[in-house]
Amino acid sequence: MFIAMNRFRVLPDATEEFERMWLDREVFLRGVPGFEAFHLLRGPAADDHVLYSSHTIWSSKADFEGWTRSEQFRAAHSRAGNPERRAMYLGGPQFEGFEVIQTIEN
Repeated sequence: MFIAMNRFRVLPDATEEFERMWLDREVFLRGVPGFEAFHLLRGPAADDHVLYSSHTIWSSKADFEGWTRSEQFRAAHSRAGNPERRAMYLGGPQFEGFEVIQTIEN
């Protein structure tokens, strides 16, 4: 299993727009081989930003890497460099990828 996360530091007055952008977007993940789940997470607020993370779970790192080379990935990220969207952030997104070494379920 592989977990891919992007962390976003969103300016406090842009949180509503950021959340709406994610909630209203077209989703290109369904049906992609190895895709298991997606979560948009809101984290703690600091004076200058609110922390968010997009969190996807994949069957394997190879499946995630396949997604990054797919047409669906290009379509999903086609507006990522939009200057209006960049104005919402304190810096750029930070990618973090994790291979799962242990899972405990209830």
